[in-house]
Amino acid sequence: MRGPHNIWRLIRTGATLERTGAMGVVLEAFNAPKPLRLIARTVVWPFRWIGIKGDQSLPPVVRALNALGPAYIKFGQVLSTRPDVVGGELANQMRVLQDKLPPFSIEQAKQAVAAELDQSADEIYSEFSEPVAAASIAQVHKARLAETGQVVAVKVLRPGIERAFRKDVDAFYFIASFAELFLPGSRRLKPTDVVEHFDGVVTGELDLRLESASASEFAANTANDAGFQVPTILWQHSGRRVMTMDWAEGARMGDNAAIDAAGHDRHALGSRVLELFLSHALRDGFFHADMHQGNLKVAPNGDIIAYDFGIMGHIDEYTRRVYAEILFGFIQRDYQRVAEVHFEAGYVPANRDVDEFARALRAVGEPIFGMDATKISMGRLLNYLFEVTERFGMETRTELILLQRTMVVVEGVARSLDETINIWDVAKPVVGDYIKDSIGPKALANDLWKTAKVLARFGPRLPGLVEDALIAQVAAEEKRPTRLWPLLALSAVSGGVVAVAGTYAALVLF
Repeated sequence: MRGPHNIWRLIRTGATLERTGAMGVVLEAFNAPKPLRLIARTVVWPFRWIGIKGDQSLPPVVRALNALGPAYIKFGQVLSTRPDVVGGELANQMRVLQDKLPPFSIEQAKQAVAAELDQSADEIYSEFSEPVAAASIAQVHKARLAETGQVVAVKVLRPGIERAFRKDVDAFYFIASFAELFLPGSRRLKPTDVVEHFDGVVTGELDLRLESASASEFAANTANDAGFQVPTILWQHSGRRVMTMDWAEGARMGDNAAIDAAGHDRHALGSRVLELFLSHALRDGFFHADMHQGNLKVAPNGDIIAYDFGIMGHIDEYTRRVYAEILFGFIQRDYQRVAEVHFEAGYVPANRDVDEFARALRAVGEPIFGMDATKISMGRLLNYLFEVTERFGMETRTELILLQRTMVVVEGVARSLDETINIWDVAKPVVGDYIKDSIGPKALANDLWKTAKVLARFGPRLPGLVEDALIAQVAAEEKRPTRLWPLLALSAVSGGVVAVAGTYAALVLF
């Protein structure tokens, strides 16, 4: 599937952008240099006739992305949250990609319910509305359970969506392979790894059982978060292609007029969106990774309601600490420490100059502070940061892709509520609290205790493990028995580590 036939798909993508009039809009939005604009238009123009027409009632970019398929729509959803990058008008146009795409019929939805749940939709639901929201992968219907009368939301995957995504992702793999082969400078960005990561995310999003599990775990983690709600999953009415959950009543996060009419404080809401995201990412290591306006509502009591848990982010404890230190260093304007953390974590090659890297980071961070958030060009900032990482040979960290992407999206949501919000001001107390809990003396004691428990669990098995290793070593190296000493040393050291770690943890904690 990833062969040269994808060249046709790439040509048709460019032709569609040109035919719909989106090519010029996109190049203009990203401030592409004039020579690049001329080359792009010249190369693509002869093929414009093979491009997809799309829905001519839609604006050019929305029309093109909608015509090209679900993976391209996902990209547009991200851009719709960044008016500071693509401009306010284009961002507003692409908002329809979040949950206002053309729906499939209610008959198809009911057929999917019956096939998935082995019971007709009319038996399960006494009411089943026309689609209330339609996104790239699924659409949602408002319904009422026949048995209890409870109002619920029923999410149903689009027919044939798996095959459509597979075709797009295969084309992306081809692009990544082409770039790595013919553009050596792109290899540090690990384009194939990035696409593989995206592939994994999409595969998970196409199984609503996994989304139901994510929603359940997320609800448990955030049960005590003030001003935040997660709808409850109804497992008995959910499956791979259908998911039923509590109906979330409230104003859409992207509808500022409705939020104002309800009397909510938009500045407070924007700040809380940022705080919640950072708290979930740092505290839990499990966060909603698709937090655009289409997946958020404001309840009548002012709570933020999150839904659509198809894309969730996971980061391990070590990565959380590194990320927190980097964020906190920027907040404190301690660029030397930010640079050191990058080197300590292996994000930047060890043969580079840490002081020079710190100065480059200062040039990225300083424009943020003491400036009105409305005057900060996030697009220019991201471009400069990209140049810095390229100059210092920093490779793409696939484990941080979702985290970085979501942070960009969440900041865009917050600033759509109040453009004066500055992410660094809001982040400072959240990140500061995490630093205290995760890097101070208390965290050291917890780490030692965890280590002691793991070693103690394996302690009784160490003699047997070492004996098995000795026998295997003797069998493999009968003529060189003197090489057994490392294993004997390992046995002694392991026993000593268990004893010392256990004793130290006991003294510290008890």
